[in-house]
Amino acid sequence: MKLPRFFSSTACDMAIDLGTVNTVIYVRDRGIVLDEPSVIAIETRDGIRKVKVVGNEAKLMMGKTPAGIQAIRPLRDGVIADIDVAEQMIKHFMDKALNGHSRFGRRHEVVICVPTGSTMVERRALRDAASNAGAYKVQLIEEPMAAAIGASLPVTEPRGAMVVDIGGGTTEVAVLSLRGIAYSSSARVGGDRLDDAIASHIRRTHNLMIGEATSERVKCELGAATPPEGEGRRMVVKGRDLVNGRPAEMTIGEAEIVDALAEPVGQIKMAVMTALEQTAPELSADIIDEGITLTGGGALLQRLDEALSDATGLPVTVADKPLMCVAMGAGKALEDRAYDGVLTVN
Repeated sequence: MKLPRFFSSTACDMAIDLGTVNTVIYVRDRGIVLDEPSVIAIETRDGIRKVKVVGNEAKLMMGKTPAGIQAIRPLRDGVIADIDVAEQMIKHFMDKALNGHSRFGRRHEVVICVPTGSTMVERRALRDAASNAGAYKVQLIEEPMAAAIGASLPVTEPRGAMVVDIGGGTTEVAVLSLRGIAYSSSARVGGDRLDDAIASHIRRTHNLMIGEATSERVKCELGAATPPEGEGRRMVVKGRDLVNGRPAEMTIGEAEIVDALAEPVGQIKMAVMTALEQTAPELSADIIDEGITLTGGGALLQRLDEALSDATGLPVTVADKPLMCVAMGAGKALEDRAYDGVLTVN
């Protein structure tokens, strides 16, 4: 018999994928309720800092704020860089996810996803930020485990499954079996590094400086892991000419952006190859059958699955809704007893 929600012994109400680029929140019995950029705009007036806007509205301000207002991303490489600002952002997102309602007047218990390579200090910062934002109890789940659960991989069975979660700040590579992580590694390369590579290439080869938002747009429209057939796609890019200092625009092509992304894509390939080399033989045999599953926003990079398949000789698939996999997996872990044991307080 399924117990009513308020008698449930599973002690979590909300799962938060606090990403470098986006924050996704899963609420028990409701599913994904929030997906917004991890950006907060802070206004400083008379020496007092106050939150102006958070999420979608704050992202629109990036690179365009007047004096006295800062648009900040409080997470870098998957961990908190500014704990005070992160607390404000988490509190805003939690309130928005719950529509301002408190269940039976008490604070909520929360699961937060953490990179496998994060230190104890970084994990404590995440717990403290969530606690100060109003969470009654905070548990952690490692991002690759959450991603694998969200991608419906058989993590509870005695069978090896490999997941590559490419987020904004980090790429998590893990081999999972029997509710545990048999091997994991975390590389500080992700969507942000791809954006930086594009901006650096355009600045270096065309003397044109572009902002973060433009780099991200170029990545989404032209970004790919392998060269296109023929000329490929093209788009107009606008920025500031570094020679004369005036606004300028130019047209760039897909093949050029593939060259710009070669180094970070190569780092992702290297992380996957290293994981395969360190995997136990029996688990390797399972991965031949199961293949590799890509999750996270980086999985949407055009033809990345083909590039990894060519490099490893294994089938590579992109999960359904890769951006939501981590939050959905953490949500399943808090709702389903089959995943008992994957949540920790450390």
